[in-house]
Amino acid sequence: QPQLVESGGGLVQPGGSLRLSCAASGFTLDYYSIGWFRQAPGKEREGVLCINRIGGRTNYADSVSGRFTISRDNAKNTVYLQMNSLKPEDTAVYYCAADVMRCRRLWGDYDYWGQGTQVTVSS
Repeated sequence: QPQLVESGGGLVQPGGSLRLSCAASGFTLDYYSIGWFRQAPGKEREGVLCINRIGGRTNYADSVSGRFTISRDNAKNTVYLQMNSLKPEDTAVYYCAADVMRCRRLWGDYDYWGQGTQVTVSS
């Protein structure tokens, strides 16, 4: 059964950093593009960053430019979202999703999804 599991969320002060992990089981991430999404209370789920099968990156959220980076470690079957200089408006549940073809802007177009990890930025 293909599965994605996010981890690494938590409570952090403004200006702090977190690294989220998206670990796959039941399939090999090498052949998938992986997107990170987030959903804040009362808002729609939005794309953040995506990394394709050959390491190309797509940024879907201008607000994270220069602060968030995405990377993958195929040996560990894991994709990471490094989040620096966190702001209260980054507070959301963060999800990862896998697509066998390419990065996509819309959450619903992906093949597999995780259950999310909560990130709260507050002093």
